[in-house]
Amino acid sequence: MDYNNTDINWHEVNDVINDSNRIMLTTHENPDGDGLGSECGLYYHFKEKNNDVRIINYSPIPSDYDFLNIDGIFETYDHNLHHEWMKDVDMVIIFDVGDYVRIRTIVDVIDYYGLNTMNIDHHPHSNDHQFTHNIVDLSAAATGCMIYDYLKFARSKPIGKKSLEGIYTAVMTDTGCFRYSNTDNKCHEIAIECLNVGLETHKIYKAVYENNSKSRMQLLGELLSNIHYELDGNLAWFLVTLDMIKRANATKADVEGFSDMVRTIRGVEVALMIMENDTDSCRINFRSKGKYSVNDIAKSLGGGGHAFAAGAIVAGSLENVREIALEVSMKSIQQKINEYS
Repeated sequence: MDYNNTDINWHEVNDVINDSNRIMLTTHENPDGDGLGSECGLYYHFKEKNNDVRIINYSPIPSDYDFLNIDGIFETYDHNLHHEWMKDVDMVIIFDVGDYVRIRTIVDVIDYYGLNTMNIDHHPHSNDHQFTHNIVDLSAAATGCMIYDYLKFARSKPIGKKSLEGIYTAVMTDTGCFRYSNTDNKCHEIAIECLNVGLETHKIYKAVYENNSKSRMQLLGELLSNIHYELDGNLAWFLVTLDMIKRANATKADVEGFSDMVRTIRGVEVALMIMENDTDSCRINFRSKGKYSVNDIAKSLGGGGHAFAAGAIVAGSLENVREIALEVSMKSIQQKINEYS
């Protein structure tokens, strides 16, 4: 079954899911609100149906999202704890992953046991993807919107409050609190339904956006003091090194949202983060205000994403990746500036 940005037949998707009893839910490394919220949305639905379901992620849940984990539903993958259960999984549903390899070592377990997979995502995927079933909707503001559509089809009863809490978190975070251009009628319809069941949406906002650690703020302060501007200020770029993270006593998860913040600077059309993953690779993150697309730049670096939010993992040292990423980015953005002038 492959709905790679084609009209999705939720009846067919539901039939495949209903043929599975033991279901594992997972998302990409360093998970965000969309991946975690989508997992949460389906988890409580499956529990209500008495499925044998677990959420097992490569990375721990960030503390900002602990409110989703009141019932302890999020597990961090451990071979010794999980392999016996995983070998008999009927279906692994993977959310918001962008690229199969972003679930890291969980890929090896899936491949070793030959497990069936279902990708549910709003990021583009090539036609030679590795999923058993591929469910992609590029028009969806968030993967959480797709989970909402599925539950509306699959359930005879209203969506439960705990599922809606996850879905709201997914939509809120991937639309920048309903500020980004991907915000559509459905996003607001979901918000209204959440309010109608008594969800305290302001508390979700506070947990995610007003819960910064001192370490995160120290890291942010250092990088804001070292922003570089190119192309008459159209491009702003910054580095996040392992030494910076160590000095701030921060984690890699603390960088989430930094590119969005730099993008808010007046005159900046594209923000570029180059973060040192280890001595041999870097994470590249692009955010555009909407004038210039960036997913083509990310794709040229081996990544991908949405038109105005994209990224890649690039092999090489920080200095080498910085040089390559800047050269490619500046050339592409300059061409787009010329087209608009």
